[in-house]
Amino acid sequence: MKLVSIPKDKYEEYRLNLMFNAYKWDPQFFDNNTIAKHVLVITNKEHKELEKLTEQLDRETRQAEEMLNKNLKLAKPLALPHKISKELAKMKNYQPEKHIRLMRYDFHPTIENKWALSEVNSDVPGGFAEASIMPQFAINVLKSPQYWYKNFGDILVQAIAKKVKTKGTIMLVHCTSFSDDRQVMQFLGDKLKSLGFNIIYGAGDHLRFKNNKAISILDGNEGEVDAIFRFTPLEWLIEIKPKHWQGYFDTITPSCNHPIAIFAQTKRFPFVWNRLEKQGITFSTWKKLLPETIEVNEVKNKEGYIFKPACGRVGEKISIKEACKDDEYEKILADVKKHPKQYIAQKKFNSKPLITDEGQSFHLCLGSYSVEGKHAGYYARISKLPRIDSFSADIPVLIEGEENDR
Repeated sequence: MKLVSIPKDKYEEYRLNLMFNAYKWDPQFFDNNTIAKHVLVITNKEHKELEKLTEQLDRETRQAEEMLNKNLKLAKPLALPHKISKELAKMKNYQPEKHIRLMRYDFHPTIENKWALSEVNSDVPGGFAEASIMPQFAINVLKSPQYWYKNFGDILVQAIAKKVKTKGTIMLVHCTSFSDDRQVMQFLGDKLKSLGFNIIYGAGDHLRFKNNKAISILDGNEGEVDAIFRFTPLEWLIEIKPKHWQGYFDTITPSCNHPIAIFAQTKRFPFVWNRLEKQGITFSTWKKLLPETIEVNEVKNKEGYIFKPACGRVGEKISIKEACKDDEYEKILADVKKHPKQYIAQKKFNSKPLITDEGQSFHLCLGSYSVEGKHAGYYARISKLPRIDSFSADIPVLIEGEENDR
């Protein structure tokens, strides 16, 4: 894999195109530019390896969550928030073939020339337009015929179309006051509209549930909906405190993603593996890729471990000392001490930075999507520091190879 520079005289036009034609409405985070000046190019061999690993991980993950759903006692080590835990029993009517399952597995190259897995974004992964439109703009700028990519957006909407009735109504549930959420939903909504679906943009409390079916209460869009696409994280949804959020757990309305996703979303997921292996489920791929993960109180005098919030997102509150700013590291350690069950300890892997032709080095997180168990494309971010967080830059992913290698 390599980082290929976007020609300097083309970058500003490329950036503007992404902002106005590729739903990249948030090109800055504070004073940081979040649109990379490079393109990530992976070889066809690397793509095939990631494709295989992603589908193996996905198979293990989905088998695990379905087993946990059938036997909730096995899920106790996950220590899920109480408000969520008491609703899990409502998911007994979950039928995987009725819903759309979307996940993103985050890979990192290591100095040992291997892959390390940091997490699975099981609940509400993002990066849709960046994995669908951004690569095409990169190809147009580089003018290189040997590059290609998997269009994530096309794969996702095709999966939705298979499970939602023709010209049906789909509510895209998101935090409506955040433009970074709306840009993701607007991208998806426009693609679904092009297939003839009726799209409603709503918040978590804009749905009611009757006889386990989702009902829109938005003015002018009242009535039963045929599918739910939820982009509001489940643990955020309960904090927003809509009166009827419990209906998401037992709805028979096709959903992407169904709340069953919470089992693997928590970084405490490895703590149930031993229990599930006794039920015949294997985690060989997970164990190969995920660094050793233990309870906070098991670290003691062990070296080389970092702390991560169990329900953390976007790289927040991860105690990689050299990546923390100001007094952030001390604050994280204080919070870990105060709330140990809200964190996990994980063996730190050695991220291998990629070096550009100009001599710059960047650490990489390569997100690999699965949709309905099949690999569905990539979303990547790079950072000068060995932590991928909100200050990181989005970078398109292209695959190098001939047409017949696709």
